Amino acid sequence: AMTSYGATILEHFRRPRNHRRLESPSVAREAYNPLCGDRVRIELTIDDDAIGSAAFTANACAICTASASLLTERLAGMSVNGALQIQEEEIVAALGSDVPAGRRACATLPWNAMRQGLAEFRDRG
Repeated sequence: AMTSYGATILEHFRRPRNHRRLESPSVAREAYNPLCGDRVRIELTIDDDAIGSAAFTANACAICTASASLLTERLAGMSVNGALQIQEEEIVAALGSDVPAGRRACATLPWNAMRQGLAEFRDRG
């Protein structure tokens, strides 16, 4: 039930930040969680090692959508290395209320997409 979610998750689920597609992203990475059916796509523009815009689209649960919203808010203006240093724990903590152990994968799906996309971008050099 939605009522068990904290204010941060509800706020970002109802009014997600950066929920859009970017014109010509430097990074576009989709991640899928077959256990619950969450699908999220993270798009980033990168210029001189700095993330300019960060956006997402999702067909996902409240936790995953809120996590993507929070993550894209945070990524704008960060360096690629800075973004890659964000820890899984920080993502879960940012959601503000206890994410049940069984739902951690929902919370970290956008983070995984971001990391995979940035790693591929860096390897392309």
